[in-house]
Parts: sequence; C-alpha cells; structure tokens
Amino acid sequence: MEKRKLGFWEIWNMSFGFLGIQFGFALQNANTSRIFDTLGAEVDKIGLYWLAAPLTGLIVQPIVGYFSDRTWTKLGRRRPYFLAGAILSSIALCIMPNSPTLWVAIGTLWIMDSSINISMEPFRAFVGDNLPEKQRTLGFSMQSFFIGAGAVVGSALPYIFTNWFNMANTAPKGIIAPSVKWSFYIGGIVFLLAVLWTVFNSKEYTPEELEKFEKNKEPNLNKIENSQSLVPLKKQWNYGILLTFIGLIALSYVYYINRINNSHKELYILAIGLFVTGVLFIIVSQLRKAQVRNGFTVIVTDLLNMPKTMKQLAWVQFFSWFALFAMWIYTTKSVTGHVFNSFDTTSKVYNDAADWVSVMFTVYNGVAAAVAFLLPVIAKRTSNKFTHMLALVAGGLGLISIYFLSDKTGLLLAMIGVGIAWASILSIPYAMLSGALPANKMGYYMGVFNFFIVIPQIVAGTILGFLVNTFFDDQPIYALIIGGFSMIFAGLLTLTVKTKRKLNINEQ
Repeated sequence: MEKRKLGFWEIWNMSFGFLGIQFGFALQNANTSRIFDTLGAEVDKIGLYWLAAPLTGLIVQPIVGYFSDRTWTKLGRRRPYFLAGAILSSIALCIMPNSPTLWVAIGTLWIMDSSINISMEPFRAFVGDNLPEKQRTLGFSMQSFFIGAGAVVGSALPYIFTNWFNMANTAPKGIIAPSVKWSFYIGGIVFLLAVLWTVFNSKEYTPEELEKFEKNKEPNLNKIENSQSLVPLKKQWNYGILLTFIGLIALSYVYYINRINNSHKELYILAIGLFVTGVLFIIVSQLRKAQVRNGFTVIVTDLLNMPKTMKQLAWVQFFSWFALFAMWIYTTKSVTGHVFNSFDTTSKVYNDAADWVSVMFTVYNGVAAAVAFLLPVIAKRTSNKFTHMLALVAGGLGLISIYFLSDKTGLLLAMIGVGIAWASILSIPYAMLSGALPANKMGYYMGVFNFFIVIPQIVAGTILGFLVNTFFDDQPIYALIIGGFSMIFAGLLTLTVKTKRKLNINEQ
C-alpha cells in the first residue's frame, strides 16, 4: 500500500499555513532587536535576551513532536497543534510592541516563540505524513516558497507603513514606533487566518493507514521503534557522566571570569545546559535499568539513536543556524552603527536605517521564495549536497560583504546570497532527512532535528556578545563576519553527508 500522489493545489493548501507562520516569524526576527534597543538593551546583552526564544524551542519542539506522533482527533494528527500555536502566537504578536519594559518584551518573546514552535514543528512532519517520498521535495519547496513569501511582506511592513502610508517610524524614548506596532497587529491576524486555511482545507491519514504505509519501507527504518533496546545503558551512562563533568568545568570557568568583571553572566546558560543534559542522561539510564519506560525515557534515549544521515546533517544545521542567528541579532546594530554611523534610537537617521534592515530582510526572503523551486532542479543536475554547499557559501559571502558596504543598494545585493542560502536551508536538509525517518517517529525526529537550529542559537546568544565585547570593542559588525565564515564552513561540511538519496523532481 502506497500513499497517493497529491495534486499541486492539495500541496498548496497543506503548506499555506507557513505563509502566516513565517509572516509572524519575520516580524519577530526583523524587529525584536529594534524593540529591545528602544527599551534600553545593551549591545553585548541583546544576544542573551534573545535566548528566551531558542531555549523554549529546545524544550517545546521534541515534546510537541512526540505527542503529535501519538495524537488523533477530529482535526487529525498535526492540525490541532497548528491551530493552538496560531492562536497563542497571534495574541503574543499583539502584545509584543506594547511592552512597557525590556523584561516584559523578553517574556513576550518567550511566549511568542514557544507558540510559533508549536505551530511550526508539526508542519515539517505533515509533509512526511501526507506525501509519498517522490513528492516530498516539492512539499518542502512549497513550504520554502510560502516561508519566503510570508517573510517578504512581514519584514517589509514597518517600511511600507512609513513610506507608503506616512505612519511615524519614530517615537519618544522607550516607546515603540506606530509603524512597528501596526505591523505586529497585522501579523497576528495573517498568522491565524493562514493556519486556519490549512487546518480546514487539508486531510490527514489515520494512524492505521500510516502503519500500512510503513510496512513497505526499508526494514532498518522500523528498527527505531524499539529504540530503547538499541542504546546500551552503559553508553547512555557514560555520555551522562562526560557531559556532567564538562558542564561542571564550564560552570567553574564562567564563575571565575565573572568574579573578575561580572559582565558575562550569559555564559552560565551554556554551561548549565551541558550540565543538565548530562544529568538527564544519567537519570534516564538508571530509570531504564529499573525497567521504566515512559515518554520521558523515550524522548531522552532517542537523542542517542538518531539515524546516521541525521547526525551528519546536524553539524551542517548547527553552523548554518549559528550564522543566521548572528544575522538576526546584530544586523540592526551593524547597519545603523557601522554603515550609517547612527547610535541615537530616537533620531530619524537611526530609524530610517532600522527600517532599511526590514527591507534587507524582505529582499533575502523574496530571493528565497523566487529560488525555492529552482534548487531541486539544480540538485538533479548536480547533487543535493553540492547544491546546498553552493547556497551556503553564497550566504556566507553575503554576510561578510556587509563590512565593506556603505550604501543601501549594496546592502540589498548582499542579501541575495543570504536569500539563496535561506531557501536551501529550509528545504534541502529536510528532503535529505525525511526518507531516513520512520513514520511513527516522524514528528519526534523532526523536533529533535530542530535541536540543531536551537542549540546554535543558544551558543550564538551566549558567546557572540562575549566575543564582540572582549575582542571587537563592542562593534557588532564582527558578529556578522563570524556568522559568514560559519555559514561557509557549514557548506563545506555538507559534502561529508552520506546519503544514497538524490532529490527527485518528477513529482507531478
């Protein structure tokens, strides 16, 4: 028994919700640093304040994936999570630009990103659930198209409101500009309506049907079902001891350097993360030894049971998303300060430059939408690995070039490379991965794969501020340069991924 091929408009409908998700996500990415800056954030602490978002994703994504694998309601398997996340995200988008203080904004970012993750994570598994393998490239490319299209408008809204509708982009100190506020309000509405379209215009296979499809897959993919027996207790225990030990050493080092100047407390987050992961492995190894099996033990144990392709792609994702997070955090400060030499958040020069960052983000998302369906064609003529490598190198060079630019047009040209990389990051790794995952754990492993989006964000948020402050005299442009080299390195790592599967575009 095989899944039927879906028509173009069926795939369109099941992917349309990503238009709203990315609309809200783009507003968050393009304007959160601006909001933090307006509310008095220090440059070397902005990365720390952003960490509320990825830390939440690290917890939410695998849990949502695990439970969505086991959910079946009148709305189906994944769609209840789309809807719940959309409602919460829309509320948070309306609250964010009205934050009276920096800490309220940070807390709202935490809620908003959690809600976006609740909607976003199951969408990746949705493609794996509903499409036969030969159509998955088209499915992920369709998602990339809507991601780019939604982000184009979402990123440009503050600029549009200011330059097309004469809405003020300045406000008194500590107050968010009206153009930004109304952008977030519109984003909340679009987010909810787009997800509702997918919820009510898509269908899902029942668990019984998915089980029949799974029987036709390669036998080795089904071995993951009894995953706990595949991970030796001693291996899990040893990993736990090692990570706990490294975490303690890191905590000691962070404590030592903070005794000197007390200015790098954000490094505690990374050290505590290592320590807690080690403790979790130790606890679960002992629970398994006592023959305990529940959701907690399965979620933690399966971290050590990732398919080989997934492990190799994890490193590619890590360095790709490290670069992206550097860009999202520090582009506003780099463009306003390094390129336009403005540091007064109440001045028109600063806010015009900040608006131009929204235009830059619009361009890279527009490029991503434009090339979303071109990348699989290039991959068929070369290979998926080579295509992804070229895209990431183009993105890295785009980020590095911002250091040498001094005009608005040049900044837009730099974003073309970033857009090509963004389109590839959102599609090719998932197309490479989906064929290696069993249907009964598709949601969980797609959630775990997002670890390698979240973890680099945590690392970037903890160390980039430290590096900028310690080695680069608080000049954030160097964070973009570091990000550029990180993305180029990710491209080179892509060539080491072992997979027998090539992208197939004969999907109609």
